[in-house]
Amino acid sequence: MLWLACVAAVVAPAHAAEPKAVSVARGLANPWAVAFLPDGRWLVTERAGRLRIVERDGRVGEPVSGLPAVDAGGQCGLLDVVLDPAYADNGWVYWSYAEAGEGGGRGNSTAVARGKLQGNQMREVQKIFTQLPKVSSRQHCGSRLVFARDGRLFVTLGDRFSRKEDAQTLDNHIGKVVRIEPDGRVPADNPFVATPGAKPEIWSLGHRNVQGAALHPQTGELWISEHGPQGGDELNRVLPGRNYGWPLLTYGRNYGSGTRIGEEGPKPGFEQPLKYWVPVSVAPSGMAFVTSERYAGWAGSLLLGTLRGESLLRLELDGTRVVREERLLNALSARIRDVRQGPDGLIYVLTDSADGQLLRLQP
Repeated sequence: MLWLACVAAVVAPAHAAEPKAVSVARGLANPWAVAFLPDGRWLVTERAGRLRIVERDGRVGEPVSGLPAVDAGGQCGLLDVVLDPAYADNGWVYWSYAEAGEGGGRGNSTAVARGKLQGNQMREVQKIFTQLPKVSSRQHCGSRLVFARDGRLFVTLGDRFSRKEDAQTLDNHIGKVVRIEPDGRVPADNPFVATPGAKPEIWSLGHRNVQGAALHPQTGELWISEHGPQGGDELNRVLPGRNYGWPLLTYGRNYGSGTRIGEEGPKPGFEQPLKYWVPVSVAPSGMAFVTSERYAGWAGSLLLGTLRGESLLRLELDGTRVVREERLLNALSARIRDVRQGPDGLIYVLTDSADGQLLRLQP
């Protein structure tokens, strides 16, 4: 850590002040994700199924119409929202949500749709992916959406809590990260395309409930944060075809009893987390790499929102090693659901409550 201290002494004050959280918008009901529109406004999802536009002055608009029905309840509902990297040319907005079974049938699963925002209405809506099978559960829906540099779309999918064993088999989308083309087609170079019986969308397996995901700014690789059970939250670097262990390998324990669920790693054939949290879960959610120079000493850091931890974690990195963890925004006593770096280089966070806020971190 000596070299970090020396660098900090040169480029920033030894104890840089924590940024101030300034309210941009209030009155958001359990907001889940935020995206930045080119004109300076924001798109915010509310878990109950509403997509709202937040104006530059902080006014929260009426729900955007035209979205497909959302099966909201428990941990599931309207989840992530992102703009196509080529939004200026094609106008596509993507979102993930819990979708009920056909004809009101039993079960639900995480789906992905896209549409074009015109005024306060979503038009040309297309569903491009549905997690299979559908499960009667209100838990572990995931889900984050991340565009890779090649334009493909990563979708993180939970194990639905009751189906954790399915995270280890390739004939379903339970507990997986999938990779699709922007229109939902399967990329020809996905790792299991030629594997008999495998869902061809699968990119990686053995995940529990991924609620944070971001693309590494140097390598272009996908990094994710996922919830463990009682302890065992993980930060992972996701590589094609790799197995991340759940539920065979985990540092977490069964709720209540504290008994083991599987083995603890490392073990051949399974990926080790870059970092894990024990014995108490922080419940990591949205995450973002800091590429901006707006915050003294933060460039190159990884930020993670936490729900149970009610703080913003700043992880200092040396390659893929986490060398320091700093906990910020503790005074808010708020569940932090999403973290994004805006086009202005500033960090924005969403607090998850019935009266949630969009906050800007003022350097």
